Amino acid sequence: MTPTAVLLSEWIKIRSIRSVYGCLLAVLATTLTLTVLILGTTGRQQAEQPGSDVLLNAFFALVFGQIAAIAFGATAVSSEFLDGALRVSLAAVPRRSLFYVAKMTAIGGSALAVGVVTSFASFLLGQLFLGEHAIGLGHPGALRAAFGGGIYLALMALLAAGLAALLRSAVAVLGLLIPLFLIVPFVLVDVATSVVAYLPDRAGQAVLHQNPEVGPGPWTGLAVTAAWAAAALVAGWWAVRRRDA
Repeated sequence: MTPTAVLLSEWIKIRSIRSVYGCLLAVLATTLTLTVLILGTTGRQQAEQPGSDVLLNAFFALVFGQIAAIAFGATAVSSEFLDGALRVSLAAVPRRSLFYVAKMTAIGGSALAVGVVTSFASFLLGQLFLGEHAIGLGHPGALRAAFGGGIYLALMALLAAGLAALLRSAVAVLGLLIPLFLIVPFVLVDVATSVVAYLPDRAGQAVLHQNPEVGPGPWTGLAVTAAWAAAALVAGWWAVRRRDA
């Protein structure tokens, strides 16, 4: 099979497996729902607080949307390890590296497209609830945060996908990443703030801040997250090439 045909087949898998496609759609649905709930109830109060980060307030729901992105990346890969699906895939595409690159390209491309739409839609929808506190895409940093938010969600999906290829389990990936992102930073924040700032989620979320006060800057933070994702993808590639199907 040609690389284009392999890539198309991987996209068809994403579109046809209900659990995988559902996780991808949940990125958009979860983020928009929480945007309405958060900014529709407390958005104006947050905007009126002294020193409030208007960009982070606008994109805060992406922090929860990333959980759906992680689930998408993990599920899209772990589905290959159910009921001998990987053996069938490798029978059709014996070149394991081609198979792996095509799968990760399909996952990353899908997550990026949905992530950018989600990021822009969340921003524009949320501003409808802020009245005189609303900002536009011309606000300093808004376009950067909107595009960066989409890239961030795609990197989270790829990080999870690489780990799923290594661990062969979506449950294991979620059990590792969810506590790492939602619990560990709050445990370490008082003793290792500088370390927390370079975790994959905190580093990438710098792009959502007006002016990050701790850790890397917006684009540097995304580069740190990209490095984490790249490491996971390389580990996953090694596992797919070396282990039995």
